[in-house]
Amino acid sequence: MMMSEKKIRLSQIKDVKEFVSVAESCDFDIDVFYNRISIDAKSIMGVLSLDLSQVLTVKYGGENAQFEDVLNKYSAA
Repeated sequence: MMMSEKKIRLSQIKDVKEFVSVAESCDFDIDVFYNRISIDAKSIMGVLSLDLSQVLTVKYGGENAQFEDVLNKYSAA
């Protein structure tokens, strides 16, 4: 399975809540990366522990229209 990658920015806690909530509904792995740190996107505490002032990289191995919409909403590209 090919992994897709997107750059996003989650600048507010409500953004993180929405992102994690939609990620939880996906039946595939989703990881968020910043520098050398890798976090499970389905973990609200994990995502909140990242530096939200920075652009984050999301890698995922599946398709979900709602998740794609959220990625596009918070796109940093």
